[in-house]
Amino acid sequence: MNTTDPLAQVIELLRPQAVFSKGISAAGAWSVEYTEFGRPAFAAMTLGRCRLNIAGQEPVIVEEGDFVLLPATPRFGMSSIPPGPLRRIDAMNDPPQHEVRHGRPDGPPEMRQVGGWFTFAAPDADLLVALLPRMIHLRGVPRLAQLVHMLGQEAARDEAGSDLILTRLVEILLIEALRAAPTETAAPGLLRGLSDPRISGALRSLHSDITRAWTVPDLAGAAGMSRSAFFERFTRLVGARPMEYLTTWRMAVARSLLRRGSLALEEVAMRVGYSSASTFSTAFSRHTGVAPGRFTKAAFAEVQN
Repeated sequence: MNTTDPLAQVIELLRPQAVFSKGISAAGAWSVEYTEFGRPAFAAMTLGRCRLNIAGQEPVIVEEGDFVLLPATPRFGMSSIPPGPLRRIDAMNDPPQHEVRHGRPDGPPEMRQVGGWFTFAAPDADLLVALLPRMIHLRGVPRLAQLVHMLGQEAARDEAGSDLILTRLVEILLIEALRAAPTETAAPGLLRGLSDPRISGALRSLHSDITRAWTVPDLAGAAGMSRSAFFERFTRLVGARPMEYLTTWRMAVARSLLRRGSLALEEVAMRVGYSSASTFSTAFSRHTGVAPGRFTKAAFAEVQN
């Protein structure tokens, strides 16, 4: 890790890649519902408006210039206002197309957006995605629409170096969207914690040196708060107790190091703040349900296949 920015570190470990994007347009009365997808999806509205329904949340109106990011993409629907006849789509088997049309097939579109998805290469991405909001809906951030446009152009070129460029563009897109996301009403998670000046100080200190034998009083000191006030505030905003968050982050870094297969267990243990390989192995097994050695072998077999 060459950065102490917690958000950038999370994106780095998630390893976003495999961009796919397409144009989506509609006219008249229409309504579509997608099955749960699991992969992160995004949409940039370039014309008109539509209603977006996310399972378990209040519907939102997405308008021209808006950007939406769903880090885990649960079941969701889009429709005109008011909606038309419902069409259900299996998101996992939706064939790739350059353009999708909903509603009335002829005439100029009344709604147009660029939608797409990508993957997180990290096998344990779910643990890190849980730190992010379920949905990010942004208005007035033209740079995001520009990035989506660049992604679409690069994905269509299929030239040498495209994979690397697409990966970097997705990383930038994610960081731009996450740092622009409103945090006052967001669910507990990393963004809520980073939006609080005091808790942010503790998070940045923790991420900058995970080898340190941190205690709650240490982190409270980094936040400039009393132990009890810090513990309550951290837990409420981040959604995990301080030591739970520290362990989760250490294990995420450890899995990344173990997947490389080039470091001895003692070295991995030291890099994530454990004094011995045995202590680390016990903590890793308890947290992940598998011993470090078996995890490394499984990761290597996955790469070979």
